[in-house]
Amino acid sequence: TFTVEEAVETIGFGRFHIMLFLIMGSTGVAEAMEIMLIAVVAPLIRCEWQLQDWQVALVTTMVFFGYMVFSIVLGLLADRYGRWKILLLSFLWAAYFSLLTSFAPSYIWFVFLRAMVGGGVSGHAQGPEGKKNKQIIAMCSCFNSFLSLGKVFWLAGSLLIIGLASVVNPTIGWRWLIRIASIPGILLILAFKFIPESARYNVSTGNMEAALATLQRIARMNGAVMPEGVLREPTKERGGRFKDLIHPKYLRTTLQIWIIW
Repeated sequence: TFTVEEAVETIGFGRFHIMLFLIMGSTGVAEAMEIMLIAVVAPLIRCEWQLQDWQVALVTTMVFFGYMVFSIVLGLLADRYGRWKILLLSFLWAAYFSLLTSFAPSYIWFVFLRAMVGGGVSGHAQGPEGKKNKQIIAMCSCFNSFLSLGKVFWLAGSLLIIGLASVVNPTIGWRWLIRIASIPGILLILAFKFIPESARYNVSTGNMEAALATLQRIARMNGAVMPEGVLREPTKERGGRFKDLIHPKYLRTTLQIWIIW
């Protein structure tokens, strides 16, 4: 018998991981553009709706408030219904509300719709393995220098939205900038057929056939051979709970990580 982890080690690194890296890494471009969008739109909506400083600041606050709340909700849903479904939902959600934002008739509507965009973008962080790019990390853990390139995608998205703003804002306006910024997220939806559901998730739900099919697909793309034997479910361990974070053993580490973030 063999586990998912043992199969991944046997299959090794190859074309599948490069494809996965590019697709999942590109979510960083879409995410950065949606998050950084407020910085380049705020001066324009301030003038258009005669906003005060706190009103402009509230827009950014509500984006991250939506991100915070829905990341918890979508994380729980991803554990229950699968990473792939929630990831697809998050892109549809973020693209839909982003486009609606470009038609916002008032400041209140703008704030509400951007909060919904933040909620949708938070789903990107669920990834096929429950955390951003965790599937890539799990499958390519020995290729740290390769994984570090993932940070480039966020930087690229940030630079792209700033560059677009310098051209679009003075010509056709901030509403068209928002519409253009939603295009990467829409294009990524089309790439979802190339992303399989997590084999680990399928195993955790008892769907061994689907998990095996995913591993066989990875092996074919990489030109590798599957390990011999039957795929088995690893020994189940108790999942983490929120109260573990504030257990005396981990409290200091928890607080340090929260402060750093």
